[in-house]
Amino acid sequence: VQLAESVGGSVQAGGSLTLSCSLSGFTVDRTCIGWFLHGSGKQREGVASTFIVSLSVYSSIYFHSVKGRFTVSHNKYTNAANLQMRSLQPEDTAEYSCAAMLKGGMATCTYLSRDFAYWGQGTQVTVSS
Repeated sequence: VQLAESVGGSVQAGGSLTLSCSLSGFTVDRTCIGWFLHGSGKQREGVASTFIVSLSVYSSIYFHSVKGRFTVSHNKYTNAANLQMRSLQPEDTAEYSCAAMLKGGMATCTYLSRDFAYWGQGTQVTVSS
């Protein structure tokens, strides 16, 4: 099982950025993908999770601070989970990671779970004011 995030980047406040998480080594079906950020001097926190069934997003949930600004999706052609980020603010600056949970179902698919067993390497996103 391997997850690999695309390169992040630097944007100005109000800008947009999309991160991709390449998924390989397993069949993406009834799979929970979580997105997490780790700001400098802060604990890692989950911001979004999505439950994928037969390569399509079945459900998604978002942390309140990103709801309406971030959107998770899955590209079945590239087999990558995506995190589209809009209206970025300096407080969104962090290292972002994707993670996969291959056990459990939709009810347990939440970014609050501690059962994400597989992680990407993380990628830096910097938002300047």
